[in-house]
Amino acid sequence: MKIAVIGTGYVGLVSGVCFAEKGNHVICVDQDKQKVEKLQNRISPIFEPGIEELMDRNLKADRLAFTSDLTQAVQQSELIIIAVGTPSLPNGEADLQYIEQAVIQIGQAMNGHKIIATKSTVPVGTNEHIQMILAMNTMETYDVVSIPEFLREGSAIQDTLHPDRIVIGLDNLELTETLTELHRAFTDQIFVTSIRSAEMIKYASNAFLATKISFINEISNICEKVGADVTEVAKGMGQDRRIGASFLNAGIGYGGSCFPKDTDALIQIAGNVDYEFQLLKSVVEVNKSQRYKVITKLEGSLGRLSGKVIGIWGLSFKPNTDDIRYAPSIEIVETLLKAGARLKLYDPIAMDKFRDHIDHPAIQWCESALEAATGADALCLLTDWDEFKAAPLSQLVFIMEQPILIDGRNVYSREQIEGTGIHYYSVGRPDQKHPTRHKAVV
Repeated sequence: MKIAVIGTGYVGLVSGVCFAEKGNHVICVDQDKQKVEKLQNRISPIFEPGIEELMDRNLKADRLAFTSDLTQAVQQSELIIIAVGTPSLPNGEADLQYIEQAVIQIGQAMNGHKIIATKSTVPVGTNEHIQMILAMNTMETYDVVSIPEFLREGSAIQDTLHPDRIVIGLDNLELTETLTELHRAFTDQIFVTSIRSAEMIKYASNAFLATKISFINEISNICEKVGADVTEVAKGMGQDRRIGASFLNAGIGYGGSCFPKDTDALIQIAGNVDYEFQLLKSVVEVNKSQRYKVITKLEGSLGRLSGKVIGIWGLSFKPNTDDIRYAPSIEIVETLLKAGARLKLYDPIAMDKFRDHIDHPAIQWCESALEAATGADALCLLTDWDEFKAAPLSQLVFIMEQPILIDGRNVYSREQIEGTGIHYYSVGRPDQKHPTRHKAVV
C-alpha cells in the first residue's frame, strides 16, 4: 500500500519505518527541513534501538522516503496517517492545533479519494472534528479512521512489529477488509470497533496502566511501614491471571510523553461531560508525590541536604530512550538544587537533553557512573539502565564520601547488597544498613 505519514516523532517515524519494513511504500513528512535532511542521511532524531538500521534498509530498498513536501506525499498515497504531537494545554486538555493544521493541508492537497487515519492520541470526538475540517478544505471524497498506537519508547520497534493487538476504529464497514489486511502483516489480533470507542480505548488503556503503577507504589509505602517486601507482594499478586505481573514494579512513578499527558486529558474529557474521575485524579496525585520519596530518604539518611554532594544515576524517564519529558529526575534535581545540594549527574544517553532543560552551577556533568558516585555523600538511582544494574557495587564504599545508595527503581537484590558495606534504601522493601568500611588510604 502507498502510505504517507505526517509527523516524524516517535509514533510517526517508528510507524512509517515499520510499515515500510512490511513491504509498503511509505513517505514520511515533516515540515522541519533540517530534520528531513538528517533522516534522508539515515540519522534518526530520536534515540530508539534499531531504528537507524531499519531506516537504512528500507531507504536502500526504495520503500521509504522522507520529505517536507506534504502535498506531493498526500497525492502519491492511498492512506494518510496523522502522527503529529498533541501536547497538553495548561488545563490538561490535548492541544489539537497541530492536528488541525495537518488536516487543513491534507484536505487542500487531496487529488482523489483518501483514507485518513489518526494515530495521534486524541480526545473522543476528534475524528468527527477532522471530518468537518476536511469538508471545508476539499471537494474530494475521503474516509476518516482511528488507529491508535500502543508502542513503548525504548521498545517501540518490537511493539510495532509484534503488537499485542491492533485497534481499528471505523464507521465505514467497507474499509474493514482493506485495513485488516494491511495490519495482518503485524498480527492476527485485530480489533475493529467504532471510531469513538477506538479513541477511548487508547486513553482507557494508558489510564489503567498508570493506575497499576500508582497502586503498587501506594502498596510499597504501606510495605515500608509494616515491614513487608513490595517485590514479593507484587510477585504474589502478579501470579493471579486476573491481575498480571506487568506494571507492578514499585518505584518513583511514571513519566514520559504518554501516561502524564493522557491521564490529565482523560480527567479533562470526563470533566467536559460533567463527570469527576476521582480514581484517576488520585492516580495522578500519587504519582506526583511518589518521586519525592527519594528526597525523604535522603533527608532521613543525611539530615540537611545543603552542601551535600549527591550523585544521580539516570535522567531519562525510562531506560533505552533519551526522553526526559515528565521524567521524575527533573523534579528531584530541582528540589535538591533548591535545598542547596551539589549534584553529580550521569545518564548514558539523556545528558544533553537534560542539560538543555536544567543547567546550574551546582551541577557537575559526569562521563561515567563511577565518576558520578566518586566523592558523593549519597547516590540516587533514578533510571534502571542496564549499565547501572551491572555496576561494581563493591567499589562504591571506597569512592563515596558516605556509602548511601537510594535505589528508586528497586534494581538490586538483597544478595547483591550483602557484604558491600553500602547503606541501601529502596522502595517498599526493608532497608539494609551495614557497618561502614574505611576507605583505602592512598
